[in-house]
Amino acid sequence: MRKILAVALVLVFALAGVASAQTFVSLATGGTGGTYYPIGGGMADIVSRNLPDVQMTAETGNASVANLNLIGTNQIEMALVQNDVAYFAYNGQMMFDKAYKNVRAVAVLYPETIQVVAMKKSGVQKITDLPGKRVSVGAPGSGVLADVQLMFRVLGYKFGDMNTDFLDFNNTAQRMKDGQLDVGFVVAGYPTASIMDLATLHDITLVEFDEEFIDKLHSEYPFFVKNVVPAGTYKGVDKDTTTVAVQAMWVCDAGLSDDLVYKITKTFWENVDDLYQVHARARQITLDTALEGVSVPVHPGAAKYYKEIGMEVPVIE
Repeated sequence: MRKILAVALVLVFALAGVASAQTFVSLATGGTGGTYYPIGGGMADIVSRNLPDVQMTAETGNASVANLNLIGTNQIEMALVQNDVAYFAYNGQMMFDKAYKNVRAVAVLYPETIQVVAMKKSGVQKITDLPGKRVSVGAPGSGVLADVQLMFRVLGYKFGDMNTDFLDFNNTAQRMKDGQLDVGFVVAGYPTASIMDLATLHDITLVEFDEEFIDKLHSEYPFFVKNVVPAGTYKGVDKDTTTVAVQAMWVCDAGLSDDLVYKITKTFWENVDDLYQVHARARQITLDTALEGVSVPVHPGAAKYYKEIGMEVPVIE
C-alpha cells in the first residue's frame, strides 16, 4: 500500500510540474518617457494573463537600434522597434555593420510620429530654423538618431550646423526644463509622456514640416509618411502640426518556435481591446493594419495566424 501511495504521489507531483511548466519570453521596449514602455507592458500582460503556459515580461530598453542588436545576437526573444530601423538591421545598412537575418515581424502596431519639440522662447517654428540652435537629436544607437540622420541628409544639414546633444526622451525633456536645450527630437506615438510633462511646466511648440520637405523625404526614404499631431495633444499647442511618421513594429527572433509565436500572436489579437486602456496610442493598433509597413519577413508562426483569418502576408526576401 505504501509503495502504491508513493508512486501515486510521484505521479501527482510530476503532473503538477508539467502543468506549471512555462515558457518565458522577454519583450524589449524603450525608456519610461516614451510609448514603447507602457504599450509593451500592456502587451506582456495580455499574453501572460491569457496564455497559462507563457510568461511574457516587458523590459525597459534603449529602443530600436539597441533592441535589434539584442534580437540579432539572440539575447532577447521579442522587441518593439521602428520599421525603418528593422529594415536597416535586416539588410546590414546605416548603423548596422552586419545583416541580422534572424529578425522577423510579428505585427505592425501604430505610427511613430517624428515630434520636434521646441521651447517657444527659442523662436523655432519650422524644421529649417534649426541651424545655430541647441538641439538634442536622440540617444546614441537609437532609432531617433537614425531618423534625424536621414532627415538631415535631405535637408543638407550636418550636426556641426547646430549645438548638438545626443540624449534620450527623458534627458532631452529635463535639459529643456533646465534651459539647456532649444529643441528636441522625439520619435514615438503621441501623446508622449516626456513631452506632456514638459508642456505642463513650460511653453512649447511643435515644429512644422513643410510639404516640399515631406515630399522629398518620402521620395528618398518611402517609410517616412506624412502625419499630423492634432491640436490640443499637448498643453499650449493649439493647432494641428504637420510632420512625418514611421511605424512601430513588433519583432522576434526567427529561432522562436512556430507554435509559440502563433499562440502569442493569436492571443494578442483576440484580446487587443484590453490594450486600449493602457495608452491613448494603443487605439491605433488594429488587425486591419497589422501587416502595413512590414519591412522584414513575417515569422511563420505569426503568418499562420494571419492566413487563418484570411489576410494576405507579404513576402519579403
